[in-house]
Formats: sequence, structure tokens, C-alpha cells
Amino acid sequence: MNEGFLLVDKEGGWTSHDVVAKCRGILGERKIGHAGTLDPMATGLLVLGVGRATRLLRYVQGGTKRYEARVAFGIATDTLDADGAILDREPMNFAPEELSAVAARFIGSVSQVPPMVSAVKVGGKRLYELARQGIEVEREARTVQIHEIEVLDVAPGPYPEAEIIVRCGAGTYIRTLADDLARALGGRAHLTALRRTAIGSHDVGNALTVEALDALDEPATALLSMADGLGELASAVVDEDTASGVSNGVIFAAGAMGAEEPGSYRVMGADGTLLAVYSSDGRRAKPEVVVA
Repeated sequence: MNEGFLLVDKEGGWTSHDVVAKCRGILGERKIGHAGTLDPMATGLLVLGVGRATRLLRYVQGGTKRYEARVAFGIATDTLDADGAILDREPMNFAPEELSAVAARFIGSVSQVPPMVSAVKVGGKRLYELARQGIEVEREARTVQIHEIEVLDVAPGPYPEAEIIVRCGAGTYIRTLADDLARALGGRAHLTALRRTAIGSHDVGNALTVEALDALDEPATALLSMADGLGELASAVVDEDTASGVSNGVIFAAGAMGAEEPGSYRVMGADGTLLAVYSSDGRRAKPEVVVA
């Protein structure tokens, strides 16, 4: 059985579901999921969980994400990206320093309203499904974390285009952030390009395109082990007797597992195989996901 994590460099025009469906065929494995959707326009890193690793995707999805984005200021679209219909055009004039100063105000906890083209569910339906029907509904703002916004370049003109890098927490909408930056400067904006370059410790430089994966004689060799895929988590290596208890979901004293610090731990056998993810409060270690 194929299982583990797969790093895919998604091409533009593909949906995340397209990538999952294609990889199911390439790997001969039905049980595949992904850690965070990328829109069809976007490119870059998509982390897939294969087999039992699908149960561990939440630990990857919660990692810090890094994006490279190109923002066109002065032009609003109904999807906040280049795939949408233009709603408004109004030239904007600002210096790169002004954009950097505004961006600094968005570092930290930020309130965002999910765009209508997002996968958020309202009333049991995903927003993008409603948007396709021409329906717009009220959306509750959500708090997200922005760690860094770096302005790389601003191309001058009546409709300036800026290259930015964003490091952010899970659930952040870069298209919404781009428009919010423009609003703070007195206008509107939309994304013309978006590329995800990292999720947690996983980097797009280590990813394969679907085409490259399909060309491998043994595509399963591209899979990361479940232990390696969760490299950001602390680890606890246990002996054979403890491993038996772990496989049965036994609760241990934190010290018995070397999990004295609070947090989630990769619990591995002596051979480095992932047995489970346990959560420690400093006193007791409880199972969150058992894969052994």
C-alpha cells in the first residue's frame, strides 16, 4: 500500500481536486487528500496525504505558509483575481514606501471576510458554488495571522503592479489581503499571479509537477514517510514495550515518552516509523492520531 506525503508543484489552470484525481491514478491509491486548497489561477506547493497519511494532513495544514503574489492596483474584479470580471477601474498613485507602510499595519492578527469564491461553507453550501449562481451572501469575518509582508517591487503607472511576499497562518486569503491593502491606500486591487512556495517545513523546491511524477518509473519513490512529512513536530522515540501501548492508544506519563514540554509529538518506533501523534500537556501524553 502506498502511503506518506507527496509534494506537488501545481500548475496554473488545475484545481486542487484535479491534482488529487490525477495522483490517484498515477499512484493507484484512492485515499488521497490535500493540505489546503490552491485556486486554479494559483501555482505552487500542494501537499498531498496518501493512504493513512490523510489522517495527518491537519498537522501540515496548520503550518505557516509563504506566498509570492503580484497585485494590480486600481482595478477591482468580482473574484479579486485576474479570472474575474472587472467591476471598477480607478487609477491609483502611491510610492513604494507608502505601500510598505500600509503593509506593516497588517502584521499580526487581522480580521478578514472570506471572498465569495472561497471554499468556506455558509448554510451548508460552499461560497464558490453560490458565486457561480450569481448569489452573494453575508460572510462572517475571521481572524487570521499575518507574519510578514515584504514589498519587492512596484511597477509605476496609473495602475501600479506590486510584487509581494507574504508569510501567514492557515486560513489567510491573499486575494482579500491584496484588496485590503489597496483599500487602505484609497483604492481597490486584484491578484494577477499567486504562487505558494512553502507550507511549514515543506518547500516547493522539493516538489514535483504532476507531469514529472507521472514520468517516474516508480512514482511511489516520491513519497515522504509519514514521520518525515511531520518534521515540524517534536519527536519521541519509544521502545518496543511502549510502542505496543502506543498502538493501542494508551495514555502515558509525559516523562515516560520524553514529552515533558506541552505540544504535539511524533511518536516513533526505534526504526523511525511513525506510530502515532500524541499531545502532551507536560504531565500526560494522550493519543491524537494512531497509525500503527
